[in-house]
Amino acid sequence: MSSNQARVSRRSFLGMGVAAAGVITLTACGADSEGDGKSGPLSMTVWGGEPDRVTYQKRLDLLVKKYPELSVKLQIIPSDAYAQKVQTMIAGGTGPDIMEVAENVNAYSSKNQLLPLDDRAKAAGLDLAKSFGAVGGIYTYKNQTYAIPDRSGAMIVYYNKTLFAKAGIQPPTADWTWEDARTAFKALTVPGKQWGYAGAGWWPQWWSLAYQNGGKIIDPATGLPTVNTPEVVEALTWVGDLLTKDGVIPTKEQYADMGADVGGDQAFASGKVAVNTTGFWAIANLLKTDVDWDIAPMWRGKQQAVSAFGSGLSISRTSKSPDAAFKAIAFLTSPEAQQLIIGDGQDVPANVEVQNSDAFLKPSWVTKPVNMKAFGESSAFVYRAPFIPEWNEMQKAIDNVTANFWLGKQDAQSTLDALQKQLETIIKPAS
Repeated sequence: MSSNQARVSRRSFLGMGVAAAGVITLTACGADSEGDGKSGPLSMTVWGGEPDRVTYQKRLDLLVKKYPELSVKLQIIPSDAYAQKVQTMIAGGTGPDIMEVAENVNAYSSKNQLLPLDDRAKAAGLDLAKSFGAVGGIYTYKNQTYAIPDRSGAMIVYYNKTLFAKAGIQPPTADWTWEDARTAFKALTVPGKQWGYAGAGWWPQWWSLAYQNGGKIIDPATGLPTVNTPEVVEALTWVGDLLTKDGVIPTKEQYADMGADVGGDQAFASGKVAVNTTGFWAIANLLKTDVDWDIAPMWRGKQQAVSAFGSGLSISRTSKSPDAAFKAIAFLTSPEAQQLIIGDGQDVPANVEVQNSDAFLKPSWVTKPVNMKAFGESSAFVYRAPFIPEWNEMQKAIDNVTANFWLGKQDAQSTLDALQKQLETIIKPAS
């Protein structure tokens, strides 16, 4: 299946490529070298590679231009070392003032390593729902906000326009049903040569289907896992049938035959699959190919639901200048600073005003017509994923328990029953 390759793409997108280079530190200086005039420059930690460094630095330079009294030292940390590094810093009393977080945000907040931001957001007049839409409240724990969305793009549908036209199928839309998708995938499949769909073995993919069907991975009321409910079983059965019964998804062996480390993103880029569900990061490589492609919002089940990828900016509890840090965060997540995220092709800005602007809909680096409106349209469909403190342990359990399912060796019900038992030993109920 393509789940491993999808995760590699996501981690590369988040900067694993700098592991050998170590930590990069740069400074954005104002007229006053003090971060808030009292406690020295603010520190900011993020993960990423050289393109991320360039874009973050441009945004910090813009911050200092607007607020000369601020200065920020930017520290780039390899993705695979990030969590351990920042937790060590916080434990030693030298945590960053501003800290990038993502799905494992509550691994930090549950340990009192981050400051709640609700009061500061209210005082600054920052309306999270208005500014960031469905992802505005995604970085919360026990009804408190611990990060402000910075980057956030929904999972979208990439489709091969040539293959669709050849099969006489209209492009996908948000109004497609599961049956519409399945019918199209079957028509787009040429056994052994071409496949209709790249697959859904990665959690954002099959979770989206579960939530479309009215299911949930974690019950928000109790905090308990609910992965073996009929709604989730039906969703996983549907995508499993695409693989084992319909043959519209490449098997693990068929992916291997395409080449080393080939997954959904690579197979789509080579024209071997007609539809792929993935994130913004696939665009840059696809622009270099001869494939005639475009993007669309995710199809629907009983309701609209889709996963989002992104990161937020938080303040560590050891910050000596939390007010100045929040002032910086409020600016970095404003339309003015978020324009640079898309201007450099780094990611999807979390700010919905920017997502709906010409700067996002028609970026200069996009060399062919691309329906960038798909991201803004999809933002209304984003479900609230359970970013629980046990996120990392939960993901490991999911990978281990579902492995045989994605090989076609186990059915959805027995797989999810086993996963439910495993998660019940990991996840603590909400208090």
